[in-house]
This record gives sequence, C-alpha cells and structure tokens, in this order.
Amino acid sequence: MFKQSLAASVLAAALAGVHPASLAASPAHTVAAFHNALAGGDRVAALALLSPAVAIYEAGHVERSRDEYAREHLGGDIAFAQSSTRKVLKQSERIDGNTAVVWEETETTGTSRGKPVHAFGTGTMVLEKQGDDWKIVHVHWSSRKAK
Repeated sequence: MFKQSLAASVLAAALAGVHPASLAASPAHTVAAFHNALAGGDRVAALALLSPAVAIYEAGHVERSRDEYAREHLGGDIAFAQSSTRKVLKQSERIDGNTAVVWEETETTGTSRGKPVHAFGTGTMVLEKQGDDWKIVHVHWSSRKAK
C-alpha cells in the first residue's frame, strides 16, 4: 500500500519548490489519500474521496456507485490494504480543466486470506474537480502475479 504522510508530501514538495496548498489539492494527492484511507481502515475517509456516481472496474466486475462499492467491495479492499504493502513504481497525472487522470504502476506484497501475495498492478483513476476538492469518478484496476 502507498503509505506517505501529508507531512512527508509537504516536505518533498517544499524541497521541490512546489507550494503545499497546490499539493493538497492535486488529483495525485487525492488518489494517495484514498489508498492511505484503505490502509488505515478508514471507510469514511475513503468514501469521502469518491463521487457518489463513481464507477469502479476491477477483475472483470463493475460497481456503479459509491454505495454499491461500500456495500460490496470496500471491506475486502480495506482488509487487503491492511495486510499488504503497496509501492507506487510510476505515476503520472494529467489535468484538463475540471477533469484529471492519474495513472499508476504498483507493486504489492503481503498476504491475502493467509496466502502470500506479490503482484504488479496498473491503475487509472479519473477525477473531477468539485468545489476545491478532487473527487474520484472512475477507477480501473488490474494486476498480475509477479513471476
């Protein structure tokens, strides 16, 4: 799981000459906050970062709303995030007005249902600017086992 504190993000941004306020409002920070909420077991924070009409595509399944995700899959994602470590290998972001896309390549290690896990994943999240905040409106995750 991508575990990076806001303080560490602000320090890294300061060293890079980026104003911390722009970091806090960035789509990439919203994605990181979502994954940190999962790893921290914080359902409320994770759901707050998702649009009510979010569409989540994973392993050939589609969840068509935040409520459906909360009911059907969020608990499993939290359990997995808490028993594994997610490392972001590559990340890029594109912002076009009130829409942004964040692409990630990740490596996850740990356990799932008592079995060892070592997987590489890709993720695409589409975000929409709502007021001062970025909300996740679409997620597409896929992964493969490491060789």
